[in-house]
Amino acid sequence: MKFLIVLLSLLVFSLAWATEVDTTKSKFEWLGTKVTGKHNGTISLKRANLELDKGEVKGGEFIMDMNSITNTDQTGEWHDKLLTHLKSADFFDVQKFPEAKLVVTKVEGDKVNADLTIKGKTNPVTFKVVKKDSEYAGELKFDRTKFDMIYGSGNFFKNLGDKMIHNEVTVSFKVIAK
Repeated sequence: MKFLIVLLSLLVFSLAWATEVDTTKSKFEWLGTKVTGKHNGTISLKRANLELDKGEVKGGEFIMDMNSITNTDQTGEWHDKLLTHLKSADFFDVQKFPEAKLVVTKVEGDKVNADLTIKGKTNPVTFKVVKKDSEYAGELKFDRTKFDMIYGSGNFFKNLGDKMIHNEVTVSFKVIAK
């Protein structure tokens, strides 16, 4: 009986920390670069929560809807071609992996350690978060090749010239807590 009371107390305490994230107001913008320029767009949150203690992030989980990926720097035929390619197995393979996930594992001050899962592969990432009212903003960078996205990478293919795509992808975010 004592164990059950302790377990319920922990559950209630944990739930008090869990804060829902406003998925419609939160914003995630990606940036990919290549030798001849860059492309950028957005990705929508499917669901998310933050674990807060006195307004400070202690944990959280973010599920991204990879089918929602957009391209905001092009229009017309090239826009459609890029989106089709980003959703293909060369990049995010959204038919097989419709979600990506970020799980916060540790927070020290404004430094966040997290596990990023894309295409079924999980790798650690580190980034900083700045809090303003109920908004948590920052920028995380990841090496796409660690998630089996090697298309156009100079680390895997030679003589790409101006077709080479840089490995680092930047995701700027603003998360709004409800």
